[in-house]
Amino acid sequence: MSNAANTGNIKSNSLLKLENFNVEYRVRGGWLSAVKNVSLSIERGVILAIVGESGCGKSTLAHGIIRLLPEKTTRRRGNVLFEGENLSALSERKMTAMRGKNIGMIFQDPMDSLNPVYRSGTQVAEAIYLDKKNREQVWEEVLELYRKVKIPDADKRLRSFPHELSGGMRQRVMIAMMLSRNPRLIIADEPTTALDVTIEAQILDIINRLKSDFATSVLLITHNFGLVAEVADWIAVMYAGEVVEQGEVLEIFREPRHPYTELLMKALPRRSKLEGRLQTIEGNVPRLMSEKPGCRFSNRCPLATAECGHEDPPLKQNGKTHGYRCHNR
Repeated sequence: MSNAANTGNIKSNSLLKLENFNVEYRVRGGWLSAVKNVSLSIERGVILAIVGESGCGKSTLAHGIIRLLPEKTTRRRGNVLFEGENLSALSERKMTAMRGKNIGMIFQDPMDSLNPVYRSGTQVAEAIYLDKKNREQVWEEVLELYRKVKIPDADKRLRSFPHELSGGMRQRVMIAMMLSRNPRLIIADEPTTALDVTIEAQILDIINRLKSDFATSVLLITHNFGLVAEVADWIAVMYAGEVVEQGEVLEIFREPRHPYTELLMKALPRRSKLEGRLQTIEGNVPRLMSEKPGCRFSNRCPLATAECGHEDPPLKQNGKTHGYRCHNR
């Protein structure tokens, strides 16, 4: 595979590259395997969507990339390379400088990310002041950023506190805050979860324009396949901490190969009642206390055999850029 996402060999000119990345949480009774052997890459100006159910390790992967997980209760293995530099080897001071300037993150709930006692514009300006600009320059940039993310009455919203803004407006403020440092990569963790469909579409349009206007790469974390079809270039389907299928958007939608991907797509809303009821996936995402061999989807998979329960599925290719892991496909 090549280009933005890669299940096997990873291109050397990738902006972000993960090599056999693992994350485990310390829990009562041992270590919980939350992310297992994830290898993927993102090139410049590309949107890669990580898709899967809640509890599949998507947010853990995002937080692990920029080292926002608690050091005492987690352990990470594998390489996280940003423009060839291994983030796992950086000191905390250097990693702090890397966040925001080179890698920005949009969190699920902007109300938790914005300080309720400061005006929204002040919080965006704080990041710009790090570049040693004077007050007039800073506030001109903040106003321009508000306009770029389509905040109406931008000059007034600068003075609004977070609680005075709607959920969609707060999410726009968070995007403006990330853009203030011109990061080359933005990680968007479920950026539209709490928004209605109209505001969701507007936020997705803003994210999509980041690619064309700023040549920004985006790692989009979501559980919604419908959103992926709107904005993503590549998809990585994640289940129980593993990436089970990757490829270009059109390839995955045209011919999904992993049973989990197929079931997720069958759970998409229908255009009319005549198309039948939505399909559900029986069972729950397993809670794994160790890296046991075998397919982690085997307890819910309609194609599972005895082999699936105790042997890791091999990597298979469906064309040059489409990879998946399954014993029975």
